[in-house]
Amino acid sequence: MSVKTYERKRDFAKTPEPRGRMRKPGGKPVFVIQQHDARAMHYDFRLEVDGVLKSWAVPKGPSIDPKVKRLAVPTEDHPIDYAQFEGVIPAKQYGAGAVIVWDRGTWENVTRGTAETIKEAGRAIRDGHLVFELFGKKLKGRFVLQRAGRGRERRWFLIKSRDEIASAGKELVRRDRTSVVSGKTVEQMAQHGDPREA
Repeated sequence: MSVKTYERKRDFAKTPEPRGRMRKPGGKPVFVIQQHDARAMHYDFRLEVDGVLKSWAVPKGPSIDPKVKRLAVPTEDHPIDYAQFEGVIPAKQYGAGAVIVWDRGTWENVTRGTAETIKEAGRAIRDGHLVFELFGKKLKGRFVLQRAGRGRERRWFLIKSRDEIASAGKELVRRDRTSVVSGKTVEQMAQHGDPREA
């Protein structure tokens, strides 16, 4: 696991994004979901695995309806510090646009039915099937990241498992559009910038 690709894509003299930093194992692993108004609005879903944030772009955002499969496109690993990032990535920079922390918390790998280590989560991701429990401010309960297809048809899907948190037909990303850090929407962040400067 490495954040070299992340660092290569960014000019840290121009972007407020954090420089790469890996973290040694210890403590509960974190997750973050960032709403990102780049070329197209999407949600970046990130899980701490092996000292970095494994990342997927989810165009329509996570769903709590078990019947809904949300496309999840793998992106480069991000540094752990990125889990705190909110602000505006300047024009002409990679990923230019406003970013808010839509949700964050901790998570557990439960691929084999019981809490497992993060090292085993890395293997589950390589194998294309990860079952995990989220303990966020907005999202809670069990989810699955599943790889399907082969070659150019290979895709990942983020799916809510059937549990007491699941709810058919409800879309949290439409009902709750604010940051759990600043309370701003992504549109307000674009207008007013970094909440630390407000």
